[in-house]
Amino acid sequence: MKIIVCGSGSVGRSIVSYLVKGSNDIIVIDKDQKRLDEIAKEYDVLPVLGDASHPDILERADIKNADIILAVTDMDEVNMVICQVAHTLFGVPRKIARIDNEVFLDPIWGVLFNEKNIPIDLIISPDIEIAENILRILKFPGCFDILPIFNNAAYVMTLKITENSPFSDVPVMQISRNDEDLDIAIVNILRENQSFIPQWDDVLKPGDEINVIVKKDAVYNTIASFGLEKPTNERLVIFGGNQIAAYLGSQIEHDDTVVNCRIIEDNIDNARRLARDLSHVVVIHGEMMSDVILSEADLNHADASIAVTTNDKDNLLASLLSSKRGVNIPLSVVNTPSYSNLMDDIGNSVLVDRASITISKLLKEIRKTKMNDAYSLSRGNAEIWEISIKEETPLSGKKINMLNLPSGSKIIALKRGEEIIYCDNTTVLQNKDDIILYVEARAVRQAEKIFA
Repeated sequence: MKIIVCGSGSVGRSIVSYLVKGSNDIIVIDKDQKRLDEIAKEYDVLPVLGDASHPDILERADIKNADIILAVTDMDEVNMVICQVAHTLFGVPRKIARIDNEVFLDPIWGVLFNEKNIPIDLIISPDIEIAENILRILKFPGCFDILPIFNNAAYVMTLKITENSPFSDVPVMQISRNDEDLDIAIVNILRENQSFIPQWDDVLKPGDEINVIVKKDAVYNTIASFGLEKPTNERLVIFGGNQIAAYLGSQIEHDDTVVNCRIIEDNIDNARRLARDLSHVVVIHGEMMSDVILSEADLNHADASIAVTTNDKDNLLASLLSSKRGVNIPLSVVNTPSYSNLMDDIGNSVLVDRASITISKLLKEIRKTKMNDAYSLSRGNAEIWEISIKEETPLSGKKINMLNLPSGSKIIALKRGEEIIYCDNTTVLQNKDDIILYVEARAVRQAEKIFA
């Protein structure tokens, strides 16, 4: 698949870092030579210097043969023009644009984006998606990530096995015996950055990061069963005053469980903008690592800290400072995939990986299978696909063990009507079932053929 990525900032880099893992031909366009040199040095891509909204630059990038164009520069208006030019002059089949400004995203202007006006097939808003992910983690303290499936009837939840966990050094087969009230299906285990589907005799070890499917009404009970429960997040400190912080602040203002929220921003213009737009969130202008500013933000009494700057090192340092000061949930956004591998070394800190969140919005477009939803999982080592079984497909009426699923993939659960069923090899798929398929990176191509 030939894919053109316009923009090599944090969003573009996160997309490229994932796409290069597949058999894709990637071209990256950017006006910044330094950015291009850096991304070309790190990944196997073809760099093109220039303004991606200009037809001659797109032509130089061989856009006539492109399957998808991703317009993910820092400017919404530029991304719209790129898609318009790609459609009108070159007939690119799929056009995806990054749109961050909430004005453009308001449903009342929805008619703006269609083939007759501005031809964008899919709009992604990474900053808003990251903020929504953070809000879910804050809502369920104790989990390291939580992703909605089956139209919010259940979740894929990430938990970490600690030395004090009641399931530490316990075989998978004994988990339900140790806690009869625990109603989960284990998806996979991430151990030393290697993801695998556990067998019944596999033993959970301290440091393991596991993903489980849990029904909506059993989330809090599951967190407690793993010994990970934490107090409600009533006092928050946000490091950074960008679009993510602005969206978080706008949502937190309407959350009655939050007693107070403070945002620290070192840019005076950004701080003034936030102070103007937010009524019940305190905005503090100053150096984020200053003891005076941290004292003013009352970090020592915060339940959670959220570092959302564009600098990974600043975010990780903010989390370490917060952890040292007794914050229950220090949370950091990381823009560079390699930083997510620090998960095993940062204790109770939660890392939110921009690459995984961004690519999750694109999986339905780049996979050759029709899906209801999809997520990148376990730091890009695997994916979760939600697929509907149709009567006309050869899958309906078959037992799972007859599907010849590739090694590294497994149907974990299905939703039939209002019932959620955890699957085994003897489960028979039926018309209108919605299934959850776990797929490791090495199994993607074979899985696509089966579910095409």
